[in-house]
Amino acid sequence: MLHPPQERLVGRDGELRRLLGLLDDAGAGQPAHALVSGDAGVGKTRLVTELATRAAARGFMVLSGRCAELGDSIPYLPLADALRDGTAGPSADGPLLDALAARPVLGRLLPDRGTSPGGDGDPTGLAQQQLFGAVLGMLAELAEQRPVLLILEDLHWADRSTRDLVTFLSRVLHRERVAVVATYRTDDLHRRHPLRPVVAELLRLPSVAAIELGPLGYSDMAAHLSALAEGPLDAATLHRMVSRAEGNPYYAEELLATARGQTAGDALPTGLAALLLARVEQLSPAAQQVLRAAAVAGRRMEDDIVREASGLAAAEYEEAVRELVTHQLLVPDGDQGYAFRHALIREAIYGDLLPGERTRLHARLAELLAVEERLASVPGSAAELAHHSLASHDIPGAFTASVRAAQEAERLAAPAEAHRHYDDALALWARVSDPERLAGQDHGTLGFHSAIAAAHSGDVPRAVHQLRRLRGFLKAGGDPVLASRVHERLAYFLLEINEVAEAEQAARAAVDALAADPPRPQYARALATYAQTLMHGGDEHDGRRRAEEARAAALAAGAPWVEADALVTLGLLAERAGQPEGAIEMFGMAHLQACDAQMLGVELRAAFQLTRARLERGDIADAAKTAHEGVMRAESAGLSLAPYGLDLQYMHYLAHFADGCWDHAQELADGFGIRATTVAEARLSAMALFIDVARGLPSVAERRAWLEPFWASDSFAAYIAHGLLAEHALWRGDTATALAEVAAAIGGPRDDGYGPPVIRVAATGLAARADRARQLRAGGEDEAAQAEVEAARALIEAARDGAAYRRRPRFVLGVEGRGWLARAEAEWRRVQGDNDPEAWRTVAETFGPSFLYEAARTRWRLTEALAEAGQRDEAEREWRLAAEAADRLGAVPLRAALADLGRRARLGRQPGSDQGPGALAGLTSREHEVLRLLVAGRSNREIAAALFISPKTASVHVSNILAKLGASSRTEAAAIAHGELSHGELSGGERS
Repeated sequence: MLHPPQERLVGRDGELRRLLGLLDDAGAGQPAHALVSGDAGVGKTRLVTELATRAAARGFMVLSGRCAELGDSIPYLPLADALRDGTAGPSADGPLLDALAARPVLGRLLPDRGTSPGGDGDPTGLAQQQLFGAVLGMLAELAEQRPVLLILEDLHWADRSTRDLVTFLSRVLHRERVAVVATYRTDDLHRRHPLRPVVAELLRLPSVAAIELGPLGYSDMAAHLSALAEGPLDAATLHRMVSRAEGNPYYAEELLATARGQTAGDALPTGLAALLLARVEQLSPAAQQVLRAAAVAGRRMEDDIVREASGLAAAEYEEAVRELVTHQLLVPDGDQGYAFRHALIREAIYGDLLPGERTRLHARLAELLAVEERLASVPGSAAELAHHSLASHDIPGAFTASVRAAQEAERLAAPAEAHRHYDDALALWARVSDPERLAGQDHGTLGFHSAIAAAHSGDVPRAVHQLRRLRGFLKAGGDPVLASRVHERLAYFLLEINEVAEAEQAARAAVDALAADPPRPQYARALATYAQTLMHGGDEHDGRRRAEEARAAALAAGAPWVEADALVTLGLLAERAGQPEGAIEMFGMAHLQACDAQMLGVELRAAFQLTRARLERGDIADAAKTAHEGVMRAESAGLSLAPYGLDLQYMHYLAHFADGCWDHAQELADGFGIRATTVAEARLSAMALFIDVARGLPSVAERRAWLEPFWASDSFAAYIAHGLLAEHALWRGDTATALAEVAAAIGGPRDDGYGPPVIRVAATGLAARADRARQLRAGGEDEAAQAEVEAARALIEAARDGAAYRRRPRFVLGVEGRGWLARAEAEWRRVQGDNDPEAWRTVAETFGPSFLYEAARTRWRLTEALAEAGQRDEAEREWRLAAEAADRLGAVPLRAALADLGRRARLGRQPGSDQGPGALAGLTSREHEVLRLLVAGRSNREIAAALFISPKTASVHVSNILAKLGASSRTEAAAIAHGELSHGELSGGERS
């Protein structure tokens, strides 16, 4: 809890002004984040306390919590601290209580508010993301009523889950009226401190501000001490204190406090720790005894616990605490305890304890904490008990408490802390007698839980390592269910790291470990995972058989989520077998079943596959609906960047890109941050290039700069980005860059053939080759044009190979894939000089009207082909339809290409004959077009090709221009044009 400041804030006007500016942003619906850093004692707490006071005066709800020295083992300590303070006592906030009541998962962080999770919950490792989603939902709900300021102090002591939560909030808060401010000590951040990479990652985000607090200046320090002094300070004393403190306000305050208790001429202790201990020595013995007990308890302590640990009688204890509060060493903390005024006081006292004294106090605190009622109701108690037991050399107590702390961390959706506690217990296993009785489980089960926690925290390689080792601990004739679970999870995680062959072996062992009868969910799950490994390994026949067996076993065992998962696998196998409609039916059944079973991980997997299949088949409306519902479910659970939650985000966006709802698609794409710092963000940013390129937005270049570092490690983001950057270059007429991007996307030939995604990229490359070949032919360079044809041959072969999909010969290409293949074929004909309108009509018919942008792009090329064929009326009609669509979409590059084509082919509304000033006023609109191309250095043959006229007609136009301008040569005519027209008027040449 942050207490209102007693004294005026000195020397931090600039930093406070920046933080108040962030409050302004948050109040306006632009979430803000700040990292306040500085050495211990430099004034971080004082600054954020001032900020909290100002925020509350502005109508903000202020939630504040802080980490503690034990915080790295107690999950979400600062969040729980903030929620506890906001819901305790007579000033408890009603909206906060309501928000917590609507989210029971958050109630588990608070004493007497937790609810036990039902059953095993969703067994897909999404519990932490769901808790994160609950925090996001709570903040969003509160911010609808009034802005929220969340302050998290001392992040250098934070647990892994809290660090992950801060990172999560910095990425997913987009329009909520929320400001998040975190503080940390810079002098504690050694090179391998776990907070260092988190800070570096956060500071790359545009929404995160760094507020670094340096030492105060001499005049500010003098003003600060003068304000705190009970009377005037003489200049010599003030100078000595300011010089000694070296700009550290807390050090200066302690110098002042110590000087008050000394007689004139006494020397002040050297160093801050010695200074603090000198102050302690001035206290009564009882007060010193309380401080020592409190220092072992931690920076924040409960009144009853410290009183019992101190060994003092109630009256003597109360008097000692009053003395400590008067001397500003302790401050009241809520209605049940106290806290050290500064962590440095606690550190100095703890460091001064004798070894035996320290051990005895830890043992006494462990004894006081080992009360079943407390362990069951106060989150974090088990972790504290494990810490004190280990510090007092009580190995059995530390072992038992570590197991309990791990189980509590799992309940609190903190897998990293659960893994840490499980590993602590495993390390102590051999040092205790009868560990199975103490832990309530055997060594194998404990190791299994540790591995699963590691995977759920994101450390899949660590989980794989542990499960591989764990197989050696499985005894012949031991628990077959455990053996099956170990092998099944190993197989599942091996698939995640693409170790397919070993995954298949492990999954087979998981199935073999259990009999089909009696029915068990574990057996069904083993079969489902085995089916997935077989599918990934290419054994589709056996994969289908095992998936059917998994479905039947799940039905018999009453495990509907396993049945839904098996249905998704069966749908994927149906697609590979050339049964797309059957696949959609399977995906739909799986989706409904997972929704009914409330198994979110499987629900999102099914929703993604259903959306993808519908989009590929051209059922865009249903695809958009399913994706939207999936995104809402993922966001409400905090899974927007988790597997399938991420995929549903871009599927939702792509559906609206396809159906022409571009303003909505743009809104979605704007949420895909440009400054990507993770693979998930890079993938979304790459997807945003679809609309950024199609609308010609300047953000394309910036996205490319941030995406480039991910290309070596993430082939998905690289492939999407390269293909779309090729289209961007092509719109700008830069065929060389376009072809380079296409080559980067496709790579070299593949022994097992290309897949369908190559078709679009190959078609883009063919368009670039066709543009080059056309210009070369117009310039009479037939040999060079033929070289383009030969180069294009590899691209059309790649497109056809991708459509054939040799790895899955029965696969049926979807509507969009067939449309792009038709476009590739049409561009291949254009490369060869045969720009056949029928080929482009086939492209339009294949895409159909649902893909609005692709229909408009196709009409652009069809118009060009019709103009070349002399079919002007039909060309005019197609041009107008394409122009209307481009205007409606805001497809600026396409509209510019259509305008250029319309001018050259004299389509659409054309300007009158008075086309320019001075000497050019007598030229017709067509002669203006010829003059622009003449100025660009084009020959008559090239002018003819660009304007869809014969070379003879072009020659006539050139002659007329020379006569009207009174020019004796093309060069002189070009010089006159340069003198009369602006650069912009001269640059409107051909656009291919």
